[in-house]
Formats: sequence, structure tokens, C-alpha cells
Amino acid sequence: MDAKLLEILVCPVCKGPLAYEKSAQELICKADRLAYAIKDGIPVMLQAEARELEATEEVR
Repeated sequence: MDAKLLEILVCPVCKGPLAYEKSAQELICKADRLAYAIKDGIPVMLQAEARELEATEEVR
């Protein structure tokens, strides 16, 4: 994931910062506990496509 792109991307729900989870190829919103997939190098920033994080998943 390009560092410059990561700096300007925000959560579409709360407009908060996102954390990049390289191993899962996801962008994580800690506030909303949502994970946005990165498909073919392109972040899918749609709330309807986001995965809700499980209660047991650690958010870094």
C-alpha cells in the first residue's frame, strides 16, 4: 500500500484514520471496528462492503 495514499484515506463512516493490516490486505477503522478490503491494490471504501471486526479481534 502506498504510504501517500494511506495518509489521505479516511474511514467513509467516521472520517477517522485507518490502519493498514498488511497480512490481511485490509484497512482497519479502530473507531467503527470495520475492515475495508484491498482488492488488486485498490481499497474498497464502501461501508456495505466492509467487514465488521469480531469482538475477539485485536485492533492495533
